[in-house]
Amino acid sequence: MPRRAEGPPKSVPPGRPGSKALPQSPAPLPVIVKRQRGRRVILDVSPAVETGPASNALFVERFLTYVRHERALADNTLQAYARDLRDFSAWLGGRNAAAISIRDLGDYLGHLSKKGLARASVARQAATLRVFFAFLQLEGTVQESPAALLAASRRDDTMPGAMSPEQVDRLLASPDGRSPTGQRDKALLELLYATGCRASEVSSLKITDIHLTECFCTCHGKGNKERVVPLGARAVHAVRTWINGHRGTYAAKPEGIPPWALLSSRGNRLSRMRIWEIVTDHARKAGVPPDIGPHTLRHSFATHLVAGGVDLRHVQEMLGHASIATTQRYTHVDAGRLKGIHGRFHPRG
Repeated sequence: MPRRAEGPPKSVPPGRPGSKALPQSPAPLPVIVKRQRGRRVILDVSPAVETGPASNALFVERFLTYVRHERALADNTLQAYARDLRDFSAWLGGRNAAAISIRDLGDYLGHLSKKGLARASVARQAATLRVFFAFLQLEGTVQESPAALLAASRRDDTMPGAMSPEQVDRLLASPDGRSPTGQRDKALLELLYATGCRASEVSSLKITDIHLTECFCTCHGKGNKERVVPLGARAVHAVRTWINGHRGTYAAKPEGIPPWALLSSRGNRLSRMRIWEIVTDHARKAGVPPDIGPHTLRHSFATHLVAGGVDLRHVQEMLGHASIATTQRYTHVDAGRLKGIHGRFHPRG
């Protein structure tokens, strides 16, 4: 008699007397397979991505490496990303970043607001999270980015503080042009106000970036984007006095002459923090508001140009703004001028 075909073996419920538990096979590892002349050749066996809490630091490290080498972002942007993600990781505690939901991200941003962070700072943190989780999605660590659902925060339209032309004159006259430090500080303050550059951009200026005969300098802004900014006669005179005067004393170093235009007393490049200290020290001496910094001179530069009637597109180019919307804030700063124009040209003014 022919034997009846046997079906698949019936599974025996675990725990039944006399039964043997079948060994559980581990989950297969993802493999990369290449066919070579009809044969399958295993090139690599990749373990599953670690998702424990300790992997948060690894996620951040890989992300910073990615934005440094693949996107070539500025060092200041990298430092801001690192600070934001360090704060986010501390808030997570033992939770894993790959398992975070949009609700968790909303709680985190609310936590930042309750701490008293300005709206612009919270918006920057949200932007950091969007870029970070987009990277995790790109790597396949998360299926969908929860941060993509974060609504962009409304831009803070409060006008940054700007000095009056009289206050700027007092500030620029504060350094003593007879001393080495005074010559350097004079050149620094004149450059900040004449170009509207950020402190980091003035810090990174090299001698080869400044063209005194042609009265312009080349600035390297965010994302290493270059722009050309004119130099006024007073700035040209201050920078020339510094370069032809005491800069050579500061630049005398055994390893060679440093390329930076503005130097510390040790011949090193002036840092952003040192530039901020120089500006605040001279503001105190000049009797102008003591809470000003390098960015106040940048805002004063733009405010005075707009008040003088310069086209907004030209101001945008000189400031290095990527969007004209950022520059449009300066159109609201001179209500008196607009009132005068209205009175001169409107039929019933």
